[in-house]
Amino acid sequence: MTIFTRAALTVAAVVSATVLSLSLATPASASADSVAQPDTRPNYHYTPAQNWMNDPNGLIYFGGRYHLFYQYNATGNTGGNASWGHAVSTDLTHWKQLPIAIPSDSNEEVWSGSVVYDSSNTSGLGANGKGPLVAVYTSAPRASGVQRQSIAYSNDGGTTWTKYANNPVIDIGSHNFRDPKVFWYAPAKQWRMTVALSDQHKVAIYGSPDLKNWTEQSEFGPDGVTTAVWECPDLFPMQLDGKASETKWVLTVNVAGKAEYFVGSFDGKTFTNSEAPYTAPTGTTLNDFEGATYGAGWTTAGTAFGTGPAHNTGATGFIGSGYVDTFHNSDAETGSLMSPAFTIDKTHLNFLIGGGNHPYVQGGSTGAPAGDTFQDFEGNTLPGWTGSGSFAGITPSKESLSGQLGSGVLDTCQAGCDAAEGTITSPTFTVAHPYINLLTAGGEHPWGQANPTSVNLVVNGNVVASVTGNNTPNMDWVHMDASAYIGQQATLQVVDESDGSAGWGHMMVDNIVFSDAIANPWNTETGANLIVDGQVVRTATGNNSGLLDWTSWDLSDLQGKQAQLQLVDLNAGGWGHLLADQFTLADQPALSMTQRAHWLDYGHDFYAAVTFNDAPANQRIALGWMNNWDYANTIPTNGWRGTQSVPRILSLRTIDGQPRIVQKVAPQVTQLAELRQLKVVAPTTIPAGTKVLSTTTGENSVRLDAVLAAGSAKSFGLQLFRSADGSQYLSVTYDTTTGTLSVDRTHSGDVGFNPAFPSVDAAAVHLDHGLLRLEIYLDKTSVETFAQGGTTAITDLTFPQSGSNGIALTSTGGTAGLVGLAVTPLANAMADAYNG
Repeated sequence: MTIFTRAALTVAAVVSATVLSLSLATPASASADSVAQPDTRPNYHYTPAQNWMNDPNGLIYFGGRYHLFYQYNATGNTGGNASWGHAVSTDLTHWKQLPIAIPSDSNEEVWSGSVVYDSSNTSGLGANGKGPLVAVYTSAPRASGVQRQSIAYSNDGGTTWTKYANNPVIDIGSHNFRDPKVFWYAPAKQWRMTVALSDQHKVAIYGSPDLKNWTEQSEFGPDGVTTAVWECPDLFPMQLDGKASETKWVLTVNVAGKAEYFVGSFDGKTFTNSEAPYTAPTGTTLNDFEGATYGAGWTTAGTAFGTGPAHNTGATGFIGSGYVDTFHNSDAETGSLMSPAFTIDKTHLNFLIGGGNHPYVQGGSTGAPAGDTFQDFEGNTLPGWTGSGSFAGITPSKESLSGQLGSGVLDTCQAGCDAAEGTITSPTFTVAHPYINLLTAGGEHPWGQANPTSVNLVVNGNVVASVTGNNTPNMDWVHMDASAYIGQQATLQVVDESDGSAGWGHMMVDNIVFSDAIANPWNTETGANLIVDGQVVRTATGNNSGLLDWTSWDLSDLQGKQAQLQLVDLNAGGWGHLLADQFTLADQPALSMTQRAHWLDYGHDFYAAVTFNDAPANQRIALGWMNNWDYANTIPTNGWRGTQSVPRILSLRTIDGQPRIVQKVAPQVTQLAELRQLKVVAPTTIPAGTKVLSTTTGENSVRLDAVLAAGSAKSFGLQLFRSADGSQYLSVTYDTTTGTLSVDRTHSGDVGFNPAFPSVDAAAVHLDHGLLRLEIYLDKTSVETFAQGGTTAITDLTFPQSGSNGIALTSTGGTAGLVGLAVTPLANAMADAYNG
């Protein structure tokens, strides 16, 4: 045999080891759940009985029980009105939901934080000669929006809590100061707190002798990924490779929808990142912008680029002192900068870019389309238009939104703003052009879904075409195809039935034009383009920040071509300028901050991750919220919303010469194995294409252990949650060309409830002698994938249609192999979670 020469020798051992590891199971009780369990409710992940849950808070092992506190909205199943919910477990899998621990009140919401056991009663808040549990949380006053750190204490093991009379204990007057994690630092005999200075991309470290009086010790950051706010920091020691003499400190921060970590040292006051600063590959520099001018052959148009590079104007991340900065007096300046021609003789073009995130739009609009303007909302009234509900008597608003034309728009942010609901109907008109072009912004809630914000074309009482907003304040062109209704009577209808609970509860409309052609989206680019043969063949834009970050273009298919660089600023507001530096032809790609970052999980749905205090045997056990703020309020669950991940035991190991976190699912989860239902798939060849297995995942609450061999394939993997007709599935695929493992949920059932949900998440993974080892946990609506023994994790939600429980093997560009596959159902650990 070919690719199975090694595989055949290992499959028996792999499958036997899998069965052995599961044979220690203690099956869970099969008693009925007292709460109605729709198909989406997981079997072995914690969910609340009803309503909304997000960040895990106050994780602590105390009194023989694991305590899980969490952000909880007792009044609904969307985010807001935050209190601390509470659940306990003796084994990290069988959870019991308890009453709300620390409720919000009329004065404040109770945001994320941590719990410590003050065993020596340093706080003086204990009772009966015993120390209390002390919760340190972010107090969010409803009136001011200032974020302050406060404490509450419990003397009955965490059941009831009393807020400290002299709260807050830290108040720096900031609106971005949150998520305290507290631990005891024995060498100083004091408490330490990490807390996020979120918009500064920093973690502040405080010290206290008594949990009530705090002094700032230091700040860490900015570092790593800084394109989004920092939240939920955690700082803890870990033994490298199990050696006490090699103890390192790990700092985690949650940013851009994921949990990033840094490995370094901590002296009781200051955390120091031990990783060396990044150096990009060297090569042939086309321009480093260090001179007073752009240099010979570089030409400008317009005013945005001035007469030469900027020097130290306040950006960060540049090299040297000079760089491109098109912000001079305002964002209103526009223009372009073109390089002289050069020959592409290396495989990559690396450069630093920042400023506005406004991508290149091929054929993008630069003005209003030709046609008949039906309404431009420039007047003070709306003759012939009628409003209902909150919009009776509505008039145009004078605004200055990005992308609007003139000064007037129709805006459904009326009295109460998002709370305003109703309909605005135009005068009747005769359809005389095939297209209706208009500018929209605000809520993206399409017609036909719940609580729409839309503009509808109505003919004979029926909605025949519709457009919606874009979940931003930036107006852009959209169109409706009216070609089938030329000559018929029609009206336009602006509908707002959203109260904002699902985000952006209003919309804006401008410049309705009846046209013979479609208006393309605005060309408001702030970016860099590569021009070959007069065409844009590569493009990149900024990151809506003043930080320049590395981008790399793969030019391997353009070798020997003549090319030019074109830097463009066509944007007049809302990060409407460009930053750029260090254009270099090189043999290797430069890596962006996101690519260089060390992530606990590379998926879309592992956020706000923190670890338990005082876990047995000094284990470092992490939980994360399985959701993402991009779509969190809209996921299609029934009566409840929010799931915690499986508990993960973290270790620190040397991998490729560097300390890296490895994750292992807590063995208590494996002990839920229903061994009598274990299914083992024999080794098999995976020819190019898709090979459907007769084995299924049953009710989709299972653990899968798979070993696959790359063979000659360019890519190979599994399809999970596969529908009977093969049209819906979630792919777990390894690409041998890029060396990456990906989870693709773009075809995985219900992906249309939010435009941000469809995704492909990937991570670099090294094969072990051509083998890929996967440990995958499916639980109704989630997939947690651990590769190569937990060195890489990818977690994603998924919402398959009922009955989509098939498994298929895939291969492209050659033949791969299945060494072995074990599918083990996991019992319902949540069956009694809500009883009593």
